[in-house]
Amino acid sequence: MSRGAGRPVRRPRHAVSERPFIVIWEATRACPLACLHCRAEAQTARHPQELDGAGARRVMDQVAAFGRPAPLFVITGGDPFQRPDLDALVAHGTSLGLRVAVSPSGTPTLTPARIAAVRAAGAVALSLSLDGSTAGRHDAFRGVPGVFDRTLEGWRAARGAGLKVQVNTTVTRHSLEDLADIAALVRREGAMLWSAFLLVPTGRGEQLDRLTADEIEDVLHFLHDCGSVLATKTTEGHHFRRVALQRAVLDARGERPRLGPLYGRLMARAAERGLFDGGHRAARRPPLDVSSGRGFVFVSHTGEVHPSGFLPVSGGNVKVRPLTEIYRHSELFLRLRDPALLRGRCGACEFKAVCGGSRSRAYGSTRDVLAEDPYCAYEPGSFPYQEELRALTESTRC
Repeated sequence: MSRGAGRPVRRPRHAVSERPFIVIWEATRACPLACLHCRAEAQTARHPQELDGAGARRVMDQVAAFGRPAPLFVITGGDPFQRPDLDALVAHGTSLGLRVAVSPSGTPTLTPARIAAVRAAGAVALSLSLDGSTAGRHDAFRGVPGVFDRTLEGWRAARGAGLKVQVNTTVTRHSLEDLADIAALVRREGAMLWSAFLLVPTGRGEQLDRLTADEIEDVLHFLHDCGSVLATKTTEGHHFRRVALQRAVLDARGERPRLGPLYGRLMARAAERGLFDGGHRAARRPPLDVSSGRGFVFVSHTGEVHPSGFLPVSGGNVKVRPLTEIYRHSELFLRLRDPALLRGRCGACEFKAVCGGSRSRAYGSTRDVLAEDPYCAYEPGSFPYQEELRALTESTRC
């Protein structure tokens, strides 16, 4: 899937200026949940200007036009299970050679029968959200009782059907002290991947209490340590790649990073929960060097093309211009792929080519897609072992 085995950071095999690694399509914004962080500000009814079946098939045709191997194609929402044509669309994407994944919500439609149907249609993976280690914690965040139990049932049904399962956790003040317990649950239940989403102030997420950059730094290092027993990644946490590089240098020198009290609490709780007991992974899963507009593209329910689902700036619409042209040639996407244009600390940072910060969070905080990421605590140039870092970065970029 990507090159760079054994390196701290992986790169896609193909030039991200020519084709994305992943395309996410928002099939609908309809969803009966009331999640506190919802990017889509989901509604109970489907939008009248949603892409219909023919429009959705054209999007998939355009994704296939990027060439083989095709990008991973993720159908999200809202709740994509609210679309009655979902199985047919999965089957169409599969017939084009796309690897199709589905990201449903924990609604009453998340049943073993529906999961088996998307698997039979050709889906290869299912992505589920878990924002608390208990029903009380998770359901309070999702705004509806019973979601936790449905999510666990769907998770087990998906694994039983042979689907790969990715579990997503939103890192907020609500979930912060529960992260070690969530990690223990993910390890116990089994998942292909645990993804920690660092909140972007957009949609309903604008109303949530934001974490400090130092707290995020502690979380990223905790996630790095979880990587010894879980396949772990971040969403909108691009500085996780910086952490992976720094930790590789420090590990080679037999040193540990200096971190804050939150990291200590998370590690202590993880020890209580037995997270690191037993066998460890044979190899750590390195983070993938993919960012908004640079290996990643999002198509909205109405066909607008965004560099990320959390970056509400459009490069064009698939109803007017093919996705391949928008991704490769729109001014917005070209600017996002040039790290020399970054401003503030991101522009001055020695990690900018491999990290670049969250463009979504920069825009959400400043309305400037090229501004610095306010969730990053790193001061450019402050890492003490720059020569070793440069050697490692160069080998990673080869």
